[in-house]
Amino acid sequence: SELFGHERGAFTGAISTKKGKFELAGEGTIFLDEVSEIPLELQAKLLRFLQEKEFHRVGGEETLKSNARVIAATNRDLWQMVKEGRFREDLYYRLSVATIKVPPLRERTSDIPLLVEYLLQKINRELGTKVKRVEEGAIRRMVAYPWPGNVRELENVLTKAALVTQGDVILEEDIASLLSAQEETPKGSVSMSLEEVEREHILKVLQYAGWHYGKTCKLLGISRPTLRQKMKKYGISPPGRRL
Repeated sequence: SELFGHERGAFTGAISTKKGKFELAGEGTIFLDEVSEIPLELQAKLLRFLQEKEFHRVGGEETLKSNARVIAATNRDLWQMVKEGRFREDLYYRLSVATIKVPPLRERTSDIPLLVEYLLQKINRELGTKVKRVEEGAIRRMVAYPWPGNVRELENVLTKAALVTQGDVILEEDIASLLSAQEETPKGSVSMSLEEVEREHILKVLQYAGWHYGKTCKLLGISRPTLRQKMKKYGISPPGRRL
């Protein structure tokens, strides 16, 4: 539905017709991140689109066309997935016409300071945090870290740091603590999730502001409806008071 759209009544909750990414893209470009995670049944539809530039909305019979270009990315070994029967061989060859291998972050540490600057702007914009800079010592620690999860792991660490820092500067000790937690996390498990970090951050700010929602919104840099939504999402409900 996300890629191809759906017709009204195609499934429960489809109260109106919705255009998908391919239809909306027109002659633009669509980026498919982690294409390896696409289910096999959807892979067949994607292959048809790449070959014929045609598709159907979910629940629809009309054949639609799009000239959108497709760029796909993955950090998985797609050929190994083909051999295991988890990725279509024909789609693999279709996507492999032109490939670019991006070196792991540990092999391009000179990019880290610029990535940190870019990611913090993104995090501030999306989460309402107000981090202005990162201490040089924190940058040095990030440059020295191997980053097995590459840029996603870097963004994860920076997001947590932005949520837990007490001011507008991410300190060396903030990064040192987070990287230590990353290294100690057993393979196959995860450290404290971003949702857990954000919940704790919102709760601390609410307590600091004396549960005054106006002050809390100002400190968090978010609107009252957003605060209400996040409190509902994380089950934060002070006794005897309502938003």
